[in-house]
Amino acid sequence: MRPVTSSTTSWLALAAFAAAMAIGGDLEAAQSTPDSENGRYSMAPIPEGVLRLDTRTGTVSTCTKNGIGWACYAVPDERTALDAEIGRLQAEVERLKGQLAAGPTVSGKIDEALPKSDPLKKAEPKGAEGERKIEIPLPSDQDVDRVMSFLERAWRRLIDMANRVQKDVSGKI
Repeated sequence: MRPVTSSTTSWLALAAFAAAMAIGGDLEAAQSTPDSENGRYSMAPIPEGVLRLDTRTGTVSTCTKNGIGWACYAVPDERTALDAEIGRLQAEVERLKGQLAAGPTVSGKIDEALPKSDPLKKAEPKGAEGERKIEIPLPSDQDVDRVMSFLERAWRRLIDMANRVQKDVSGKI
């Protein structure tokens, strides 16, 4: 593969010019084609027009013919976008490192130890700790009588039911 020289780029420019003429450009359009600036640009025909490479900066552009003349638009470069994002992130990292170096900004943090007892807990007399009693109220005699009468009625109904089932079964056999 041989290196690209100015004569090679001139031939490419001439080929691009011929392609533009063959596509349907008239003499006026041919005179307004993108300037090659003494070999700075390398051009290649594409279906939409001409692909232009700037050999000094490396940017790629697509050049198309419109009603007024030729217009070239730079092809988006992913590397430029990535470099911009990397630069933004590096600046943010430096800013955050500066904040960390400035000192702690945590609110409410203290250097002294917390007390071992709870200051909000109510103080109880020392004698009351050993004498804790839980009092459960006992039912009255009236409550006990009501429960007993309920249990007696339930028991009687259960016995009556068992007797009826026994009569029904013995009568069918």
